[in-house]
Amino acid sequence: MMNNNYTNFWNDIQVNTGVVDEDFVKPKVDHIALAGYRRAIGNFVNIVTNRSDIKVRYQQNGDSYTDGKTVTIGSKIDEKNFDHVVGLALHEGSHILLSDFNFLRQLRPNTPKELIMLGEDLGFTEGQVIGHLKNMLNYVEDRRIDYYVFTSSPGYKGYYHAMYNKYFHSPAITRALKNNTFGDKPTFDNYMNRIINFTNEHSDLNALPELKNIYRTIFSQVKTMTTMAQAFDVAVDVLNIVYNNMDPIPADSDMEQVGEDGQGQGQGDGQGQSKSDMMNQAAQQLADGDYHGYQQTMDDIKNTDWTQVKADLANQPISDKESGFSDLTPQQEKTLNNALKRQKEFMDGDQKKVGRLTKKDARVVQSMEESGVTNKQVGSDVEQSSWRQASSNYSSTTQCLFVKKITQQMIDDDVFPSLLTNGGYYGGRTLPSIVAGKRLGTMLGKKLQVRSESRTLKNSRLDSGRIDKRLIAELGFGNSKVFSTTFVEQYNDAILHISVDASGSMGGDKWTNTMTAVVAICKAASMISGLDVVVSFRTTHYGSGRNGQPLVAIGFDSRVDKFRKIENIWPSLHPGGTTPEGLCYEAIMKDFVGGTNNRDSYFLNFSDGQPMFSGEGFEYYGDQALHHTKKQVKEIIKKGISVMSYFVGDSEYDRSRNMDDFKTMYGKDAQFIDVTKVSSLAKTMNNLFLEK
Repeated sequence: MMNNNYTNFWNDIQVNTGVVDEDFVKPKVDHIALAGYRRAIGNFVNIVTNRSDIKVRYQQNGDSYTDGKTVTIGSKIDEKNFDHVVGLALHEGSHILLSDFNFLRQLRPNTPKELIMLGEDLGFTEGQVIGHLKNMLNYVEDRRIDYYVFTSSPGYKGYYHAMYNKYFHSPAITRALKNNTFGDKPTFDNYMNRIINFTNEHSDLNALPELKNIYRTIFSQVKTMTTMAQAFDVAVDVLNIVYNNMDPIPADSDMEQVGEDGQGQGQGDGQGQSKSDMMNQAAQQLADGDYHGYQQTMDDIKNTDWTQVKADLANQPISDKESGFSDLTPQQEKTLNNALKRQKEFMDGDQKKVGRLTKKDARVVQSMEESGVTNKQVGSDVEQSSWRQASSNYSSTTQCLFVKKITQQMIDDDVFPSLLTNGGYYGGRTLPSIVAGKRLGTMLGKKLQVRSESRTLKNSRLDSGRIDKRLIAELGFGNSKVFSTTFVEQYNDAILHISVDASGSMGGDKWTNTMTAVVAICKAASMISGLDVVVSFRTTHYGSGRNGQPLVAIGFDSRVDKFRKIENIWPSLHPGGTTPEGLCYEAIMKDFVGGTNNRDSYFLNFSDGQPMFSGEGFEYYGDQALHHTKKQVKEIIKKGISVMSYFVGDSEYDRSRNMDDFKTMYGKDAQFIDVTKVSSLAKTMNNLFLEK
């Protein structure tokens, strides 16, 4: 289980992190969890923003950001950092909803000339003033959109708190604020460090001149700001206060040097022009027609060795950097500077990745997400043995993998080898069954086409109903039975969910003949109107360890799939693993379509034996599994679904050994099928679907 307070409440993604058996090897990348995380984050963003068009994606080798349409996460998420990444995604998603990105692009022409002149008097370039204003606007705008989430979706505050703890309340920042490490020198960087950390409980509003006034200016207006333009006005007011309390920068200051990231190294005045500032300057020169200046600026950018600049500054003695951190050890200063850098990156929408996904991992995660793979908590009412409960890794539940749809990408990536394969022993062995089932299904479909027809029945010479004009003449002869009624007989729409046991014991003729029967039903359904078929396969997924998870996967859904999916995908299906019967039913119970007055619903099971599963700290076999499966079957029936179950056996021995238990689970509708005569299923289906 994940140990995030807020995640546990909101998220249905469960990750097993308890004690495992010594043979289990935890995968380096939990693709299922990552897919679930991204899907959950996407849902959160859509709920908070009330928009369904905002996508959330992983980036293999990049940073977290938003481009105004998509939230990109450059992180390898796990249970340790999920909460703050959710907060980050919500934050970026709110930017898409509330921030005016076009306004941001017009920052230079909107900047008051008086503010630029004030900054230039202090020794800053125009580009630096624009950069300062942008930083200030970023902070104010962040507070505006965060307030929106806090008030519109208070249930998500926890994720925001996790995000703030990550970026703004780190131990290094908190320690610096408590010890007044930043000092009282009124530099721009010092003001920004104080402003950025207003939300820290150790923030000192008396540390710098008029810092308290700045705090009031921002937070007194956060509640009423509805546009970025209003946030911009507040940012201008704040920057004016900062500039009016700063001393001019000495002309011989060595703080003109800049690093590759565009920030002055250390915590000096930072008046050195960054690469981004120079690019902005070049763009403005080009817009003004100053082609000579534009070319000169571009040449300066090209000829500057930014890597060397950064290295030179990093090698400077601490005392030469005028950081104001003289009370810190080199390691403490490094830690603090890294924390400050993360804050600046956050404000710029440039949060660095906490991990990296390989191309293969990213592809598998994408495949998982497209397939709708989720973990479902099941088995809470399964009675566990006393010795199992006493074991160190005991678990009262287990996680069942539910695959919404099987895709070709899943097969190519070898995601679930116990069910899907590109080759090996079972590669292509199912294909003859598909061909045979298609042929059988065509014949069955022709018989079932009468379901699409209606029949009109008219009853005459009745005491009531509508007057039959043909009988009016008989009224004069004392005949009062001149009424008639008309009935139109037609079949209800129907849906059939077929659940196929794909455990290892279903191998050989059992599997091939069962697949023939299932394909036949699907083919027949494709030929008539008003009859839908959903087919799921259940088995066990072992991942990287000996212990596994129940797995149920939707292999076909006629409501969204064409029959050719069976022809393309099903040749890769094969039996393997154990039989987590009722656990799989429980996992997909919500996906079963119940019966109504206007729709018939059926559930058809193919299985060859007793349910059995062994997972991490969880056992499922014998009477406990029988009774759990029986309970799930009853829940299916409660939905108005007619249940039929076919026992697939090779011999009379199979039948005599297991049939009683089979009837315990499925009741009177449990039937034995000889796989050598599985084609007789056509007759059974014919009777079933033509029954009124």
